[in-house]
Amino acid sequence: MNRRAHGAAGLLIAAAASLPAACASQGDLEIDNVSGESGVHVDTGDEQLDVPAAGGVTLLDYGCTPGDVTVRFASGDEVVLRGPVCPDQRIVIRHGTATLHPASSGGP
Repeated sequence: MNRRAHGAAGLLIAAAASLPAACASQGDLEIDNVSGESGVHVDTGDEQLDVPAAGGVTLLDYGCTPGDVTVRFASGDEVVLRGPVCPDQRIVIRHGTATLHPASSGGP
């Protein structure tokens, strides 16, 4: 390998190593609507999802969202969660709010 090709390969490896660990691999992204009032619409940036009241959605092997996540309530109100949102977090929706929680917490 000549010096120029070797240098380019080194830069590629360094760039890959600098990716955030949470977003570097695929994983399941969880969305829980713990509100019993009504369903919500969730826009992850590349997926459009309707999440029923007292229900949830898991995007299997989805990885991180490409950017912000928008939650739209039946009332027309919206909450924007700054992204990317990654599998180490889950989106919890309740009574007109949407927040991020650790994915491993097991409860809302």
